[in-house]
Amino acid sequence: MSSLIPPGVERVLFPAEQIETRVREVGAAISEKYRGKELKLIGVLKGSIFFLTALARAIDIPVKIDMLAISSFSGKGSSGLVRIAKDLDDSIEGEDVLLVEDIIDTGFTVRYLLQNLAGRKPNSIGLCTLLDRTSRRIVQVPVDFRCFEIGDHFVIGYGLDYRQLYRNLDYIAVMNPAALTKA
Repeated sequence: MSSLIPPGVERVLFPAEQIETRVREVGAAISEKYRGKELKLIGVLKGSIFFLTALARAIDIPVKIDMLAISSFSGKGSSGLVRIAKDLDDSIEGEDVLLVEDIIDTGFTVRYLLQNLAGRKPNSIGLCTLLDRTSRRIVQVPVDFRCFEIGDHFVIGYGLDYRQLYRNLDYIAVMNPAALTKA
């Protein structure tokens, strides 16, 4: 689907080649920081799947992977109320953990996840995100690794969706605001 630009897309923000290059750079930095350790990557479903997979391949130290899913209780906007809908399969006690997110926005969700995971007694816990939208940050969170910082745009592709569509795009695009108000 990479050559097709779907209706409703305003512009491509990060083409596939740029994402691949940046993920390799971040993977190298993670490998260096955790050299000599076994790292557990924890992805947040569903959005982080594409990024987590590419990132794991770019890391040259032993990695384990686990996933969790969350659901937010909110109407139009983030209320900050989050619950875990699918928990980890294995314990993280004594492990070096890196939480992998597709996008960090207000910070509420990732703060909750970091606090929850820290309570499970990992050796260390870090945070990596594909996209960091600091312009909307309400709660400050320590981002150890980020691929890109973005402005206040609604983005799709590379795991990010609009109504469960467009995750399979190999690039990240900005949705046209008019397309978001339809339907």
